[in-house]
Amino acid sequence: MDRRLPALGHVGVSEYQYYEFLALDKPLTDRQRAELRKLSSRADITATRFANEYNYGDFRGSPWKLMERYFDAFCYLANWGTRRLMFRLPRALLDADVARRYCHTDAASVIETSDHVIISLYLDRDPDDYWVEADDRLGPMVQARSDLAVGDLRLLYLGWLLGVQWAGQDEEDGVADTEPPVPAGLGGLSASLRAIADFLEIDEDLIAVAAEISPPLEEPADDGLAEWITEVPAAEKDTLLTLVAGGEGARVQALLLRRFRGIDIGTMGRSESSRTATGLRAAAESRAAERKKAQEQRRREEQARKAAAKAAAYAERLDELAAEGEAPWKQVGEMIATKKTSEYDLAVALLRDLRALAKRGGEESAFAKRILDLRAQYPGRPGLQDRFDKAGLPRF
Repeated sequence: MDRRLPALGHVGVSEYQYYEFLALDKPLTDRQRAELRKLSSRADITATRFANEYNYGDFRGSPWKLMERYFDAFCYLANWGTRRLMFRLPRALLDADVARRYCHTDAASVIETSDHVIISLYLDRDPDDYWVEADDRLGPMVQARSDLAVGDLRLLYLGWLLGVQWAGQDEEDGVADTEPPVPAGLGGLSASLRAIADFLEIDEDLIAVAAEISPPLEEPADDGLAEWITEVPAAEKDTLLTLVAGGEGARVQALLLRRFRGIDIGTMGRSESSRTATGLRAAAESRAAERKKAQEQRRREEQARKAAAKAAAYAERLDELAAEGEAPWKQVGEMIATKKTSEYDLAVALLRDLRALAKRGGEESAFAKRILDLRAQYPGRPGLQDRFDKAGLPRF
């Protein structure tokens, strides 16, 4: 399947596209913003963000080229079903070979530039049947990029799961795709990773079965960081400070934290797993079936509980009615005497309860006689007689 962004001219008057780019490591210069303005006269362009919506027409720029030149994160969606995320990291923060251990499908892939590694995640699903409102979709997701920069591989693993999910739907099955190393913390995704999983509609059951062998995420112990920084050579500090002054403070932070924590980007993700994509899909399907079975059982139990409560309440209502003796029958007569249709309805509702009370006490014959007497008393009231008929009350 060709999963490129839609070509120009795809959009009709009832369709919608949303593009959002963020510059996270370094703000855009005035010159860069002017260059971007040439691509769109209506876009919201700031030192850190480019966003635009299209209800007709299309964006003239290339997302890949813009990511290569200007931006660190990209979000795209269209109401015909296409969704895409892209995250760019400097090569110093992400090894392309590590990324490819996870992202090597149409749904999740790696793009290399001279200075960066770009992770591309793609979803093509059924069209939305409603108008999409997508403003600021990207902001809640970008923390996952920062976490990846300091060694958290869960974003890459979610990309692999997205590929597993697509392979089970669109591609030839039966080829066992061995699972890459399973990062810690899959059982407790961060808000940012959860937003990404929701945006790309990664199957919850697939995530759950993958998380079964994922250890809890340990909070990094950064005690002593200040002392360690004092030992960084002066020349290197000057280089890092120059990057900070140039607006790349986030990159410097990631570099320092990785070095302090002893994270080697070239060795991340080299452990092996015995699970396969085919096995995970089967386990996810089994889990989904069990979950739905449990949900159905809970639904039935809740229905039974509500029915029992309703029956108990109705039995109490009949007890109260029985204690009133002839008063309810007198009330029925008073309601009918008003000649108001609304009172007819109330009278029939009360008669239904009296019928249930008679059935409970084995007095159906006596009840039927009283209803026939009522019918005979008001032969010229078709509205009342019709209501008796619809309620299934005895008739001549």
